[in-house]
Amino acid sequence: MKRITVFCGSSLGNSNIFKNETARLGQIFAERDIELIYGGANVGLMGILADSILKNGGKATGVIPSLIKNKEIAHKRLTKLIVVETMHQRKEKMAELSDGVIALPGGFGTLDEFFEMLTWGQLGLHKKPTAILNINGYYNDLIRLTKNMVKQGFLKEINRQMLLINEHIEELLAQMEQYTAPTEGKWINI
Repeated sequence: MKRITVFCGSSLGNSNIFKNETARLGQIFAERDIELIYGGANVGLMGILADSILKNGGKATGVIPSLIKNKEIAHKRLTKLIVVETMHQRKEKMAELSDGVIALPGGFGTLDEFFEMLTWGQLGLHKKPTAILNINGYYNDLIRLTKNMVKQGFLKEINRQMLLINEHIEELLAQMEQYTAPTEGKWINI
């Protein structure tokens, strides 16, 4: 994988472990020559990630809607900054540019972007790995929820397994490299 989209918070969170692991992910991307595709901002975990990859000689491409860019939070030192009109265009462009997706801790925006990519995979619109870096157990409750979705009959286990999860960056990247999309999609076969 040469380009990975990362969805993450525009805030830093309450623990230094989020900042430290995000910076480490940027360093590992640079070492492995993986280009970062992300939301283009210079704030929160987004800014930490971009700064880390650039500091370590890597490439970072931001995709930012003009609405957000005009609030002056666009990162000014990126390899490339793509400005789009809408949030939906942002997600489409990020999906188009990447070979896979990772979610780090974040809020509603992170979940919106991540779940849209996961849903597109479930529908067979792409075959890219969609993963969670579960820093400090941040997503433990969400993982439990997905298991309950299967138990209650709202999600197939084969689709739940599309969600790659790991606490360790290197192991998560290995899972993503080995990922094979299911041949059975939701309602359609891919």
